[in-house]
Amino acid sequence: MTSSIVHKYRLIKDLPETLPLFPLKGVILLPRSNLPLNIFEPRYLQMTDDILAGERLIGMIQPAAGANTELTGKEIIPLRKTGCAGRVTEYQEVDDGRVLITLTGVCRFDLTEEVETEKAYRSYKVSYNKYEDDLLPGFGEGKVNRDTLLNVLRTYLNLHELDADWDSIHQSSNEFLVNTLSIISPYGPEEKQALLETIDLKNRSEVLIALAEMDIASGDDGSGSSLQ
Repeated sequence: MTSSIVHKYRLIKDLPETLPLFPLKGVILLPRSNLPLNIFEPRYLQMTDDILAGERLIGMIQPAAGANTELTGKEIIPLRKTGCAGRVTEYQEVDDGRVLITLTGVCRFDLTEEVETEKAYRSYKVSYNKYEDDLLPGFGEGKVNRDTLLNVLRTYLNLHELDADWDSIHQSSNEFLVNTLSIISPYGPEEKQALLETIDLKNRSEVLIALAEMDIASGDDGSGSSLQ
């Protein structure tokens, strides 16, 4: 299972000091949750080839707020400070040249210094020091108010006439449930970054609940919630 693969990273020293980055607006990754990605840009296809020959780790990070993501120069787009390292745990080549991968989250990081390379993609030296607890599976699960989270989730889904596999939800750990909901939630880049940067699982679940309750109270389609 993918969880056993990422458990090989038990200490910060097990992680590389430098990561290739995949900036993607509105997308976050969190420890031990999965993120499917469709790789088609030549520079990121090259990055995928390179990391498969090495550590198999990619740093997922969002562009900075207000950044022009249409620019193509690798040195131009400013980035947010915090992202999450993920290991490639699934890989599939497609006939049209695309590559489909799944990243499994390992540990969050802060950017420290960009590394100059000849590659078309960007690499940074990173620090994992603030996020050492990310390497502990299930850390903080007992502090999550699961009943409140599930009740709000049920109300949210009913409001938007959405179905869910409740058998799977009930069987999921608090960590997997909170982190997966954070990744797939329909909120914008600011909300997603707030979920990523929460200090622990308890706070992340509380942010999720607050966002859902705002959405439920407004009765909109999920696109109107925002953090100022």
